[in-house]
Amino acid sequence: MNPTFLEALQKILEKEQYKIAEPMSSHITFRVGGNADCYIKPSIHQLPEVLKLCKQYQQPFMVIGNGSNLLVGDKGIRGVVIELGKPASAVRIEENKVIAEAGAMLSAVARQAAREGLSGMEFASGIPGTIGGAVVMNAGAYGGEMKDIITSVTVLTQEGEQKKLSLEELELGYRHSCIPEKEYIVLNAELQLFFEEKEKIEARMEELKQQRVSKQPLEYPSAGSTFKRPEGYFAGKLIQDAGLRGFQVGGAQVSEKHCGFVINKDHATAADIDCLIKEVQQKVEQQFGVKLETEVKYVGEF
Repeated sequence: MNPTFLEALQKILEKEQYKIAEPMSSHITFRVGGNADCYIKPSIHQLPEVLKLCKQYQQPFMVIGNGSNLLVGDKGIRGVVIELGKPASAVRIEENKVIAEAGAMLSAVARQAAREGLSGMEFASGIPGTIGGAVVMNAGAYGGEMKDIITSVTVLTQEGEQKKLSLEELELGYRHSCIPEKEYIVLNAELQLFFEEKEKIEARMEELKQQRVSKQPLEYPSAGSTFKRPEGYFAGKLIQDAGLRGFQVGGAQVSEKHCGFVINKDHATAADIDCLIKEVQQKVEQQFGVKLETEVKYVGEF
């Protein structure tokens, strides 16, 4: 890592905002992955300056949220990993509108909205991602998705310009937005909710929590649902019907509780998880002719 770049970075950030040779296993929910050369946690206001420095010193960079949808390779990530987390997590509520910075946890925003008697985010109350990550992949669960509540999103372009995108401009579809293709970085999202009795909102959130606890392997590290839903099928059912419940490679396993989840059961490596995913894809395609695509995004060196 360029020492001059690090010196310049240290003039922007506080000491606790950056780390060198940081294990990515501490920052993704799969709990695997090698070191990032440099790991930083800027505020929204510091971000444009950080990006400017990365470009000036030709340092490759990537932006992550809570790491709940990532598989990082065992050899780690070269360059700079920028986490939009706690320093970029301010939330403002105006009437029935919520303006949340990219690093705010989806579940925390849903709970805050519920306390204000605002409904519409119950589906998101158990999703372990950030607002930014949820916008990027149009996260959803239990019949709801981000496109149901977003009115606009402010992004930062690669040129350092801020743009406000309407719902239509985001091109939200199943686990898709235009943001990765255009290399935008989400800064904040404006959500429109509706007023409801707090007791009803909380009861719905509790009901969904019980469903998650009973059906999902929350006791193990994972990236949530590993595969996208193939048209006309359910990934978990296909995997189960292929005889892969409990199938294991190294410390990685197809969850016995829910076959749509690949879990880190026993000190798995990224290579274990990758191999398991590929085996599942191959066997499902051989038996049913269906190609399973991953929801999980691969990053770093494998």
